[in-house]
Amino acid sequence: MQASRQHRRATEDNHTTAFSPMISQQSQRLLRKLTGGDRRSVGRANEVVAEVLHTPSLFDVLFDGLKNDDRLVKMRAADALEKVTAKQPEWLKPYKKRLLRLSAAADQQEVRWHMAQMLPRLALTPVERGEAARVLKGYLNDASSIVRTCALQALAELSDDDGNLREEVVRLLRSATRTGSPAMKSRARRLLERLGANPRLTRLA
Repeated sequence: MQASRQHRRATEDNHTTAFSPMISQQSQRLLRKLTGGDRRSVGRANEVVAEVLHTPSLFDVLFDGLKNDDRLVKMRAADALEKVTAKQPEWLKPYKKRLLRLSAAADQQEVRWHMAQMLPRLALTPVERGEAARVLKGYLNDASSIVRTCALQALAELSDDDGNLREEVVRLLRSATRTGSPAMKSRARRLLERLGANPRLTRLA
């Protein structure tokens, strides 16, 4: 509860306002923890997650890591954001429009799959849900099977609040049970069952 109040105060003032000197130094240290190594490693992202959860005012700094020129920092910021918002999904609320824009612009597979995990955590209007769905359907063409699998999961979650989208998602899931990677086929079957659609009708879709 206290962490949530701290975060609201930090975001209500100004999302891009400079932090105090102490917070500024802390911010620099935070992003430095996401540097170095290669794409196979998340670096010190889990340490960053713990720090942001403890100091919610750093959430804005971490979110800005999604725009960092260093692609390693960008992918690790996405990883850390996904883990933080799994525990505090309401922290994404002031960042909704920016997250939608960044998810549409993302070209790194490691960023895309974390975007797919976060998009269903947003409280979306029907228009915004359509925008998110378009982004996720674009992710289904990604070379990474992880991105495609996460996109299917996210689409299924978004369809919980949209009957028209649900019909399209069912068709996509049935297609994935035929043409997807082994992981996609397995996930698609489970999602079809979750949506109450019969996976055995895949040949008729």
